[in-house]
Amino acid sequence: MSNKVADSGKITIAVGGMTCAACVRRVEEALKSVEGVQEASVNLANGHATIIHGAKWGDLAELQKVITEHGYEFLGELKDNIADPIEASRVRELKDLKLKVTCGAVLSVIIFFGSMQHWFVFLQAIPREIMLWGMFILTTPAVFWVGSRFFVGAYKAALQKTSDMNTLVAVGAFSAYAYSAAATFFPHFFMTAGVMPHVYYDGAAMIVTLILVGRLLEAKAKGKTSTAIKKLMGLKPKTATLLREDQEIEIAVDEVRMDDILLVKPGGRIPVDGVILSGESTIDESMLTGESMPAAREIGQKVFAATINKTGSFTFRATGIGAQTALAQIIRLVEEAQGSKAPIQRLADKIASVFVPAVFGVAFITFCIWYFLPVESNFSRALINFVSVLVIACPCALGLATPTAIMVGTGLGAQSGILIKGGEALEKIHKLSVAVFDKTGTLTRGELAVTDIVATAGFDEKQVLASAAALEKNSEHPLAQAILLKAKTDGIAISAVDKFTALSGMGAQALLENKSCLVGNRFLMKSKGIPVDDLDEPANRLVREGKTVVYVALDTTALGLIALADTPKTSAGQAVESLKRRGLKVMMITGDNAGTAKAVAAQVGIDQVLAEVLPGNKADEIRKLQAAGEVVAMIGDGINDAPALAAADVGIAIGAGTDVAIEASDITLIRDDLMGVPEAIGLSEATMRVIKQNLFWAFFYNVIGIPIAAGALYPFWGILLNPEFAAAAMALSSFSVVSNSLRLRRVWKKASTF
Repeated sequence: MSNKVADSGKITIAVGGMTCAACVRRVEEALKSVEGVQEASVNLANGHATIIHGAKWGDLAELQKVITEHGYEFLGELKDNIADPIEASRVRELKDLKLKVTCGAVLSVIIFFGSMQHWFVFLQAIPREIMLWGMFILTTPAVFWVGSRFFVGAYKAALQKTSDMNTLVAVGAFSAYAYSAAATFFPHFFMTAGVMPHVYYDGAAMIVTLILVGRLLEAKAKGKTSTAIKKLMGLKPKTATLLREDQEIEIAVDEVRMDDILLVKPGGRIPVDGVILSGESTIDESMLTGESMPAAREIGQKVFAATINKTGSFTFRATGIGAQTALAQIIRLVEEAQGSKAPIQRLADKIASVFVPAVFGVAFITFCIWYFLPVESNFSRALINFVSVLVIACPCALGLATPTAIMVGTGLGAQSGILIKGGEALEKIHKLSVAVFDKTGTLTRGELAVTDIVATAGFDEKQVLASAAALEKNSEHPLAQAILLKAKTDGIAISAVDKFTALSGMGAQALLENKSCLVGNRFLMKSKGIPVDDLDEPANRLVREGKTVVYVALDTTALGLIALADTPKTSAGQAVESLKRRGLKVMMITGDNAGTAKAVAAQVGIDQVLAEVLPGNKADEIRKLQAAGEVVAMIGDGINDAPALAAADVGIAIGAGTDVAIEASDITLIRDDLMGVPEAIGLSEATMRVIKQNLFWAFFYNVIGIPIAAGALYPFWGILLNPEFAAAAMALSSFSVVSNSLRLRRVWKKASTF
């Protein structure tokens, strides 16, 4: 075992062209077939494949060969400091889809005019034969160039001895095209069977174009998932200041080594993880903890890469570089969580694996029966009935059943400030059993505000606030900004002070009208000999409520105290209550202390609280709930929430939050209104109901039409289904599916009134 591990190596490659879980399985199996490959793991979200191999193994050329043979793109090995080729591939794919959708739409409209020539006076002068030739020429690129991905996908599925939606689209489009081409060039063949030739060029072009529109929307949503990783990587500073022999040397962050001594100045980002050796400062760690209050850091305490140094300079020893930093671990967690999410397994795709072979079987049996059994049988009649079965079974309605409903559903969501990234979120959110909210910036405003002012005997609240505001005018601390905002709101004039001094970890002092003014914590008051025992009772009560308490003193007398807290959003309590009415369990998760967390939870009606949870552990807590059988939604706004948002069954980001949180999520609430969460659930319920109805109608026509097309009614009433009527039935099923999807607006309004 140890020899195997010692002799093994690991490489990561980029693979293009994967669209679903079946693709992942095919690529993994292909990679494992290469000699010496011990393990292969493919991440659909970022297109990366990690291969663990022995000392003797086939090289990159072998990997490229098997990937290409299975119909996928080998995009090269991924190494540090090399641009990810998957991004370039996604850009190319999106550009290709936009071009083909545009061309397909233009060609489909022109072909439709030609097919319905008798409807348009200005076309009636053109001979029908010339019109048929023109439509054949226009339909050929519409089917085989615009729809090339469907034929390639059908080929990949055939290699694996299966079928999927690509197979359905390819078969339907090709059947309509081939039949129409035969009717164009060999019309006498049809006339011998007593059938007037009819063409379906417009149907072939529209099948491809309409379904390709759905693929374009899907590609746009999918392309954004990897942007979250890029945003996180962009937080990493590019350079660091290295101290060597009393000299400051600016070097690239990638050149920093373990135990190097580094200097960080005010306003700079910390380059790597480490431990402070000299100096002290306050550090904005919100990207890690989500908490708005900067953390005081001094000698012996840890600092983390990409956090922001706010005030003082300090030196520190590097203890975590490269993949060992907290930021790198968050990036890895997001990648793993996104990759572990199974892509949507649409019901239509599952049915397709059975439906396509069944249709081919019925069509083949139809041909054989009509060719061998009837006395007046002939090849023409048998072939026409064979094609009628394929045409009426054309998957246009089946292919439209899901994407049309999702297009309408996501459009309605966007109009209401709910951005939904594709069908997976819509499919899952109505199945939720647990909603887990982040605290700071999600349930709360993410900003400190003055909530209480308590004055001692002989003073009033205005005096307390005026004295504190005069001193805090010189400070940039978040507590100071909140006190100043309260003073301005209350119309209090702010006096000037002299000899302002910041007292790290305790507060600040200055001269106010030649009197010593102090603002800070209880320890500062005690160290200056100012009695504050009379304020202990209200101070303890406010602390229990999760508030930060600041004492204010003038000379040797305590004037009172000011309590500050991050207050809940107005929509928080209403949203929690609405979710509970729907039968969901509602929880809160935060890196804040238990006292503050429970106080905020009580205000919004949440009973279950997970406090003092680190960013990486948030995702672990989500997975624990999933392991217990829960379907979990995570609602958050910060970078620290990104791993949990990606790990949850449905990640919901607040639009006012960070870009990373938004892009790691499945749903974004643009309005910063938490009532969007229950509204999104209602939209999901309505959309899934419409999708199921669409699938029913799509198959209803097939169940009725296929036997008729096969000639089941002929022995009794002499009825045969002309391919023209088969196409009409196909069009009717598509119309019913689209019309039903457009009903979604009315259906959702009813669901949202829950």
